[in-house]
Amino acid sequence: MIIQNTIDFVKKELANAEGGHDWFHTERVYKNALLISKTETVNLLVVQLSALLHDIADSKFYNGDETIGPKRAYSFLQSQNVDTLIIEDVIKIIENISYKGGNFKASFSSIELKVVQDADRLDAIGAIGIARTFNYGGFKNRSLYDPNIPPNLNMTKEEYKNSKAPTINHFYEKLLLLSNKMHTKTAQKIAKKRHFFMEQFLTQFYTEWSGES
Repeated sequence: MIIQNTIDFVKKELANAEGGHDWFHTERVYKNALLISKTETVNLLVVQLSALLHDIADSKFYNGDETIGPKRAYSFLQSQNVDTLIIEDVIKIIENISYKGGNFKASFSSIELKVVQDADRLDAIGAIGIARTFNYGGFKNRSLYDPNIPPNLNMTKEEYKNSKAPTINHFYEKLLLLSNKMHTKTAQKIAKKRHFFMEQFLTQFYTEWSGES
């Protein structure tokens, strides 16, 4: 019952969300997390609830406020009479799951966080990752590519959050880095194929950009 109630809650909360961070993104992350959990020893309820609630209020759409999502998740889980220790674990995962730039060091770690983080990162790469990246770039009215603006590979957390760089830069600043940041063997295997697909896409993109056949 708690899982179905959570699904219903998330669908309602994300009804008008940006296309790359909507219910379907959450559903894909949830399915990825279940798949990865089959080969890991985890508290499955913590994984399920964290995957479903991880993007309930993404800070990108709330002026960078990272407290809203955890607060909404906490309030909902309390209303469902979920065990306090379960709630605490879920909130810690929500607070630490996002990428936040390459130099960010998380303050919390657990196998459940690793599973859900891998599941979320898988949805940021491959064909879906490419689609989501350009969808968000369009949402923010960013240029596709500007040869005069190189990727910044040494951004602080704040620089990463406030970046207005062309969409192609995001591949180098995040997407192409994720394959080597997967924690679980299942995610690593999947990520390898998706990473290769992104490399192929970029090769084709630059070929077409330069006017070559």
